Amino acid sequence: MSPSVGVVIPTRGRRPGQLRTATRSAMAQDHPGPVEIVIVVDGEDPAPVADQVADLLAGLAMAVREETPAPRRVRVLANRLSPGLPGARNTGIAALDTDLVAFCDDDDRWLPGKLSAQIAELEAEPAAEFASCAIEVEYGSRRTPRLAGTDRVTHGHLVRSRMMMVHSSTFLFRRGSLWVDESAPGGQNEDWDLALRAAGRHPIVHVDRPLVRVGWGGSAYATRWADRIAGLEWMLARHPGLAADPRGAGRIYGQLAFHHAALGHRREAGRWAWRALTTRLAEPRTPLALVVAVGLLPAGVVLTRLHHYGHGI
Repeated sequence: MSPSVGVVIPTRGRRPGQLRTATRSAMAQDHPGPVEIVIVVDGEDPAPVADQVADLLAGLAMAVREETPAPRRVRVLANRLSPGLPGARNTGIAALDTDLVAFCDDDDRWLPGKLSAQIAELEAEPAAEFASCAIEVEYGSRRTPRLAGTDRVTHGHLVRSRMMMVHSSTFLFRRGSLWVDESAPGGQNEDWDLALRAAGRHPIVHVDRPLVRVGWGGSAYATRWADRIAGLEWMLARHPGLAADPRGAGRIYGQLAFHHAALGHRREAGRWAWRALTTRLAEPRTPLALVVAVGLLPAGVVLTRLHHYGHGI
C-alpha cells in the first residue's frame, strides 16, 4: 500500500500565481497514494488565500484527476504557532496525520516524479527517516542544476558545506520523527538545522536528480543581513561541530564577514574576515567580504552576480 503524504506550503498570500504553481506541482505528482496539501498562512488573514485556493481547485480538479487517480486534498490554515516560517511549518506538520511529510515553499515547484523517486529510496532503506533531491535554481531566465554528487548525505557533508541542494522544498520525512526548531532567529537556517539533526540520526537518502525548481530573486530573506548574522551565530551555538571543521567553519566566518560588510560594520567584517582567512586560506567569501567592506562593490551587486550562476553567498 502506498504511503500517504502531507505537503506543507507556508505562504503570506502575496504571491497567488506562484502559490498556484507550487500547489499544482504537488497535486499533480504521480504518487499513487493520497496526498494532502496544507497551505499555512503566516501573519495574515487566511480567508483571501482560501478563496484563491477554491478558485485554483475549481480549475485544476479535472486536470489532476486525469493525471492521477489518487486522492488529493487541500486545506488552508492560519499559522497557530510562533510567527514566521518555522511556526508555519510546524503548524502544518501538526495538522497532518499522513505517513510522510514534505515541504514546498510557495515560490518553488516540484517537477514530475519527485515524490515517487524519493519514496522509492525511503522504502529501499527502512531505517532512513529523511529524503532530499537535487534542485534546479531558477534566476530570471537562467536555470542552473545543483547536484550533491552522492546518494547519501551524511552529517559530515552538512558540516563541511551547507549543501544548498538539500533545500527545504526537497524535504520528505517520516511524520513524527522531526519538528522545526522555532527558536531560529528570524526563521534563518531552520532548514539546515533540521537536515543536520536528521543526518545525525541516519544518513539522508538523496535522489541526485533535479526534481525541484527553486525560484530565486523574490526571497525576503536574502538581504536581511542582521537576521542572517543572528542565524549563523545561532547555528554555531547549537551545533558546536560546525566550528571544528576548517572548511565548514571558514565558510561560516566568511559569510559573517560578508553580512557585516553589507551592513557597513567594517570592523566586525574585518574581524570575521581575518578569522575566515586563518581558518581556511582558500575561503572564497573572504575577498568578497573585503571588497564590500571597503566600498568597491555593493553587497547587492555581488549577490546578484552569484545568483546568476546559481550560487549564494
